[in-house]
Amino acid sequence: MGKTLRIGDKAELSKAFTEEEVFRFAELSADKNPLHLDKDFGRASIFSQRIVHGMLVASLFSGLIGMQLPGEGSIYLGQTLAFKAPVAIGEQVTATVEIIKIREDKPIVTLRTLCIDSGGKVLIEGEAVVKVSG
Repeated sequence: MGKTLRIGDKAELSKAFTEEEVFRFAELSADKNPLHLDKDFGRASIFSQRIVHGMLVASLFSGLIGMQLPGEGSIYLGQTLAFKAPVAIGEQVTATVEIIKIREDKPIVTLRTLCIDSGGKVLIEGEAVVKVSG
């Protein structure tokens, strides 16, 4: 492995998704669920507003893994996700990845993936398994 990785290493990224980004993701993913796109539908939903696609929010983990930890050249092997709470359009969220396991026999690490809101509420949690560029 190129750089020295240690259990407990972390990287984080904060972002607020705009309405335009939600609409662009709907086009790219073909997920045009009105829960994300229609204000009236969102208001009438259990969330009382439109929400950001969970997979769009979770994509922050990909950015962190590919660019920061482990970094460029990393290859996703797997990801679990549990969606715990919705993200409103314009809401600031912070995604974090933390190394929790390093394989001794192969350049593979497991990272805890977590996304929280500004109050610390868990929005998404899971684990990623990543092959480290070597």
